[in-house]
Amino acid sequence: MDIFSDSRTVLTFDAGGTNFVFSAMKGGREIVDLITLPSHADHLERCLDTIRTGFDQILTRLDEPAVAISFAIPAPTDYFNGVVGDLKNLPGFRGGVPLAKILENQYQMPAYMNNDGDLYAYGEALGGFLPEVNRMMEEAGNPKRFKNLYGLTLGTGFGGGFVSDGTLIRGDNSIASEVWILSNSITPTRNAEEEVSIRAITRNYKKAIGQSEEADLSPKDIYKIASGEREGDREAALKAFETMGRHLGDVIANLVSLTDGLVVMGGGIAGADRFFMPAIMEELGRDFDFRKHDPIPRLIQKVFNLNEESGQKGLCEITGKFIDLPGTDQQVYYDEQPKIAIGTSRIGTTRAISLGAYAFALKQLER
Repeated sequence: MDIFSDSRTVLTFDAGGTNFVFSAMKGGREIVDLITLPSHADHLERCLDTIRTGFDQILTRLDEPAVAISFAIPAPTDYFNGVVGDLKNLPGFRGGVPLAKILENQYQMPAYMNNDGDLYAYGEALGGFLPEVNRMMEEAGNPKRFKNLYGLTLGTGFGGGFVSDGTLIRGDNSIASEVWILSNSITPTRNAEEEVSIRAITRNYKKAIGQSEEADLSPKDIYKIASGEREGDREAALKAFETMGRHLGDVIANLVSLTDGLVVMGGGIAGADRFFMPAIMEELGRDFDFRKHDPIPRLIQKVFNLNEESGQKGLCEITGKFIDLPGTDQQVYYDEQPKIAIGTSRIGTTRAISLGAYAFALKQLER
């Protein structure tokens, strides 16, 4: 499916707790200016009125009819049946609200809901990180192509999604890839999100400087301290990101073992990758050393950091060989070293989620 040559228009909106942002996409591109309206998250009827107002305004700006509505909304939600559950940031929806059906009846077109982590991964797989990596491989003359990608969102929470050969893997209950609730070997009494999120960075920093009270410091502030742009304990700031990177590396190692695909990271924290990526790479390259004289590598695959030029060259390097097929003039490519890569989003998280929402709607319409 080539989303960039498709002529159909899909309505989208981003369901945040404070504001709703409405748009429309065609050919994988936004074709109208964004409309931002207050969500009125604590009052169901006012919230629904906001959604109708947003879509009504978008529709007046279109030159042709839209074919579907597609959007991201947080869990817990029954995405298959289009029912929003008890969301913390949208308290007006408590008790279950069939939002997809409400929109379908209102606008007489299909409406699709998904988790933002899933749509982020889908957008990166179809129009972001994965095709970019494959273009790199092709330009380098390397015959290897990747088909699997895990997308991770790092921000207020910790989300994810997995795409295999163009298919978004959603699970039987539409809650596959819920990485936030994975365990980790570094802090086994806490779920992964408690160690890979905004609050983890602020907590790590306060712990390092011996401050127990809430401080008015955001991860961006701690980033500036780590980079020397702001006064503060630079060593503690660097340690805060490093600690998060170790936990994130542990999660990624488990995901790579299960999915054997590329890993791309987005979200607000991803911009600080220079401070936590080394810890990730160290964890991915670690050995299980319970057998002192014969350690087992944490991963079978060799992992390359595509945020560095050396990682790009290493991934694209032709390390395999072409083997002759006896009795023919044919050859088979063989590389005994499995490779994967990790990096941060090139197209941005919001763009990837929008692409994912657009692509998902088109895919469903083809069924």
